Amino acid sequence: MNTDARRQLRPTDVKRLNRTWRRRTEDRLGLLVESVTQPFNIGSITRSAAAFGVDRMWLAGNATPLTHPNARKTALGTERLVPWEPAVPVADAVRTAHENGYRIVAIELTGDAVPLHEAPLDGDVCLAVGGEDHGCSPALLAAADAVAYIPQIGRVGSLNVAVATAIALAEVRRREWAR
Repeated sequence: MNTDARRQLRPTDVKRLNRTWRRRTEDRLGLLVESVTQPFNIGSITRSAAAFGVDRMWLAGNATPLTHPNARKTALGTERLVPWEPAVPVADAVRTAHENGYRIVAIELTGDAVPLHEAPLDGDVCLAVGGEDHGCSPALLAAADAVAYIPQIGRVGSLNVAVATAIALAEVRRREWAR
């Protein structure tokens, strides 16, 4: 086995690798974050959004702004790589995302939700996630074009919102790259 192939990539190699994936990416990806209040969750979500090429992030409800010192600490500077809008009422954020041509897919456990791997994630999609305690609001769920959940087999009922967001963002891109 070539042990050189197993070494960690240097920063220039990582940039080259990421550039090849960017060339395979055409669909726009948005993110609507409703009432996520923990700064570390907002920072982590922002970092994942930057990693998966989110074109625009809308904050809604009482979501903590990306300018919060602890959000910025967790985001590690990525907040300047993702265009974002200050928090507005969720209906306004949904309307703006729709006006910009995005289909909204909420990530939530509801009776009509489909497994994430079966969700309509093709084309320009805006994922929507809700707050730590109560998830997506009824208003957001009613305005969403579809609702999806992340299948789990363990004894835990739900995931941390930042982790769920990262999984959903990765699935959108994975599906696009597999086409």
